[in-house]
Amino acid sequence: MDWGMKNRLSRIIRPDDGRCLMLAVDHGYFLGPTERLEVPRKTIAPLLPYADSLMLTRGVLRTSVPAESHIPIVLRVSGGTSIIGEDLSKETVTTSVEDAIKLNASCLALSIFVGSKYEHQTLANLSKLVDEGEKYGIPVLAVTAVGKEMARDARYLGLSCRIAAELGAHIVKTYYCDNFEEVAEGCPVPLIIAGGKKLPEAEALKLSYDSVHHGAVGVDMGRNIWQSDWPVAMIKAVSAIVHRDVDTKEGYGIFLKEKEKDRSGQKSSQKVVQ
Repeated sequence: MDWGMKNRLSRIIRPDDGRCLMLAVDHGYFLGPTERLEVPRKTIAPLLPYADSLMLTRGVLRTSVPAESHIPIVLRVSGGTSIIGEDLSKETVTTSVEDAIKLNASCLALSIFVGSKYEHQTLANLSKLVDEGEKYGIPVLAVTAVGKEMARDARYLGLSCRIAAELGAHIVKTYYCDNFEEVAEGCPVPLIIAGGKKLPEAEALKLSYDSVHHGAVGVDMGRNIWQSDWPVAMIKAVSAIVHRDVDTKEGYGIFLKEKEKDRSGQKSSQKVVQ
């Protein structure tokens, strides 16, 4: 692995503790204006200081993240379908590596759909992207997307993650499941856990804790942070679990404490305006 590749990977997974907190804001590429992500720059701005990296598309990066920001970018480069389209698994590569370089991306992200109608196409996409990334020293994050008919169990996720690693992915994003240790043991590259659908804050924090204590290097959370009524408090709590090894109970206590600080700040701002 060359210096450029190692350097970019070190921006995604922190060398000091081998952990990462990625903020996912790429949902619009197939969902459109997702709730509380309707205006991406407003959602992203208050969370930027607390995320290790940002996963998003080139369109949102160009329009919604300040160019002077130093946050590492995980660039979503696959897509081509929508929530109302024929089949979400029919993805292609939508962004060139050359454009990713212009955008100073630290990592390229692409979804694979093992077991879907278009499995072969998405796996071929991954292989080609890894080849292109290797030319320029840019790592690839494979996202193990799961269709409605596919079980999120250790057998299926273990298969998907191992295939992604075998095809050359440098990092794999997947889901947490029972017996996750088996998935982690069978995957020779770092695993990052998707936050998935919105959960109550305590449950999302438990997901974060379970993930990093059963083999993942971190989480890539979106809705469980910015769909919270207190997103800054939530990302601080998740960060404490990922990077400071606090448990779920202490993490939730941090969330409540930060939530109260945010609430007090809002009340003070309202008094000033009045």
